[in-house]
Amino acid sequence: MPFYKISEMDKIGLAVNPGGEYQPVVGELMKASLVTFHKGVGSTPHSHPNEEQFILVLEGRRYFIVGDEERVIEPGDLVHVPRGTVHGGRTLDEKAIMFVVKSPAGEGRLDEDHRDAENVEALKRHLDEKVRELA
Repeated sequence: MPFYKISEMDKIGLAVNPGGEYQPVVGELMKASLVTFHKGVGSTPHSHPNEEQFILVLEGRRYFIVGDEERVIEPGDLVHVPRGTVHGGRTLDEKAIMFVVKSPAGEGRLDEDHRDAENVEALKRHLDEKVRELA
């Protein structure tokens, strides 16, 4: 099917990122999703050894880490996450909505290639501190 209405797409949750809502679609070589995270919630710092992704922020602000770089991302920002690069974030506003595209498509799940960062607990504490500081 080449046409989709976001308002008609199912919202699902992922076990690796509780608190997020995903509306995924799968193509032959890539998968895409509208992703919503509410205030203070976000993806656990992780990497995807076999996938790269782009994140386009549509609504809200997030404090986000990609590798050794971190910053507030907001509507209009496009973030590239190369394969194997640790990334994760927290939402600063009531909610943030992002359009995420990942390749390859695999089985179509956004979490199928998820690997928690080695220092995941320290990174989660850092992200939580930044939310308190910036929100």
